[in-house]
Amino acid sequence: MKRSEINTILRHSDAFIRSFGHILPPFAYWSPREMQARRGEIEGIVSARLGWDITDYGQGDFARLGLFLFTTRNGRAADLARGGGMCYAEKIMISRENQLSPMHRHIVKAEDIINRGGATLAIEMFSSDAAGALDPTAPVVVASDGVTKGLPAGGILRLAPGESVTLMPGNWHAFWGEGGDVLIGEVSTVNDDRTDNIFREPIGRFADIEEDEDPLHLLVSDYDTWIP
Repeated sequence: MKRSEINTILRHSDAFIRSFGHILPPFAYWSPREMQARRGEIEGIVSARLGWDITDYGQGDFARLGLFLFTTRNGRAADLARGGGMCYAEKIMISRENQLSPMHRHIVKAEDIINRGGATLAIEMFSSDAAGALDPTAPVVVASDGVTKGLPAGGILRLAPGESVTLMPGNWHAFWGEGGDVLIGEVSTVNDDRTDNIFREPIGRFADIEEDEDPLHLLVSDYDTWIP
């Protein structure tokens, strides 16, 4: 992705989020230079990888295959391992109309995916077999706002604004906006996007960036280079 495209997506995404009355935290609007200047006080942001995340999964076609994310909070894997402390994470995401977030599962993370507003969120789901691979035949059982839902393999659960689904490790899922763009909330256990995403197809989690202009704001994938 070109940095200019990313900067445009940042502006449009912030406006879309604000249209639902949701405001991102102050550090979202810091410039790269300000983040560098404040490096000594933002270890909590950098180590937890809080902030902007725009991905085309390395495929170069964001409108067709992509996702906007902003991580607002993220706990520590050590706390999760010992069963106490900050064991949770939260994201806000935007899935555009017919923009696919591809089929994947998580090893550790359990998550609630919430339609916070906009159009319908469509989620295609499969179960895992004993080895963790996608099972093309087994039915899927999930909880949607506390109500048990059963789907056939490859069934699509459609969430209207206000509805949610709880996905456990091993629940394969892909999703997209249906009938328009969707504002999505994610509440989960501690999140590590570098290690905990298993994709059905061999694709990357983060975008490859062509630096055709200066970044408006840093992405979490920029931290290692810009503010090590």
